[in-house]
Amino acid sequence: MPDLRTLPPPADAHDTRAPDGAPAAARRRFLGRTGAGLAALAVPAAWGQARTPAAPPGPPSTVTTPPRDFGPGAPPTTYFWDPDVVAVDPSFNELAQPNAAIRRLWTGGGWLEGPAWNAVGRFLVWSDIPADRQLRWLEDDGHVSVFRAPSNNSNGNCFDYQGRQIACEHLTRRVVRYELDGSVTVLADRWNGKPLNSPNDAVAHPDGSIWFTDPPYGAQLYEGVPDPAGGASNRQGRLNTRLGQPAGIGDARQELPTQVYRWDPSGRLDAVIAGNQVPNPNGLCFSPDFGKLYVTSTGPAGKGDVHVLDVGADHRLSNQRVFSDCMVDGVKCGPDGIRADVFGNLWVASNAGRAVGYSGVTVWNPEGRLIGRIRLPEACGNLTFGGPKRNRLFMIASQSVYAVYTATQGAAPS
Repeated sequence: MPDLRTLPPPADAHDTRAPDGAPAAARRRFLGRTGAGLAALAVPAAWGQARTPAAPPGPPSTVTTPPRDFGPGAPPTTYFWDPDVVAVDPSFNELAQPNAAIRRLWTGGGWLEGPAWNAVGRFLVWSDIPADRQLRWLEDDGHVSVFRAPSNNSNGNCFDYQGRQIACEHLTRRVVRYELDGSVTVLADRWNGKPLNSPNDAVAHPDGSIWFTDPPYGAQLYEGVPDPAGGASNRQGRLNTRLGQPAGIGDARQELPTQVYRWDPSGRLDAVIAGNQVPNPNGLCFSPDFGKLYVTSTGPAGKGDVHVLDVGADHRLSNQRVFSDCMVDGVKCGPDGIRADVFGNLWVASNAGRAVGYSGVTVWNPEGRLIGRIRLPEACGNLTFGGPKRNRLFMIASQSVYAVYTATQGAAPS
């Protein structure tokens, strides 16, 4: 079809000649040859008249336009690199896996957390905190079922080096271990005689110890049980803490600062990071050589950054510094769960709130430089490496579970 912008304007409003100067009959033949004709192009009545500008598009509701389908039955989206696996630095291309698409494995939760991979059973377990249950995804056929209910509003999970599941429970303010014979052992529920706040995330150490964070989030009505009247999460006393709870639940209140603890196999519990060092500690992980401990600080009391500390031979932590402020393009990509890969890169769950396109995962090299991002259509709360080769990244994002293969491996069992 000819470009109308190159056609000369008519001599006057009643000119009946075709563009090449032919009479009106030739004009009709010209229009017939162009298919739909000029009328279908909605040319203004006068050539000099300005076109009405189109209305500006509304704000995006997903990462891509048109909205992308992440589901297992979705059409192909990846022809070499997944468009939502973004290399900020060329070095990230050595960690991302070509021809590997992000997939949504499951959706339907309230607020999902605490993914952990069981290498023997080849399944992923995670917590649906508001629903008071744990769920399990089987690798062989993708089947999802309830793994444990009730779960005492469990949050973080991990497997220790003997294959036993460790779970952080909001409702009961404790850390438990599920033994291989099916019994349950309470590892920690009090420190210095006072109840814990709401254990959040835990990691296992090869020496048998369990390290965990203890922020106050389990005292929310949605994720656990608020404090009694006058407590930090129930100042006005209008919330009834016993509604919907078993007998004896609802009387404990926050008495301790938010800290990071180390549970020793001897039963000793030590606070290794005080509340004034890393406000509201949340996610944590070790470096591949266990010489560094990374901890995220989350809001509202935290600053939304990642801290790193050196781990001494006596388990003492020192030389605390900010690893990353998690600012990307001027957007705060609020950190939560974190995992290290075998090269020492840090993979950090990102909750960017209403900043569409910045939730998902941020990836930082050992020097704290951003090298890559994974964009998800939901805020990501936690993540872990799994699969038989430990090269698949499982991302727990709000109501859904996502996964993508990588070209690296997780540094330690989850």
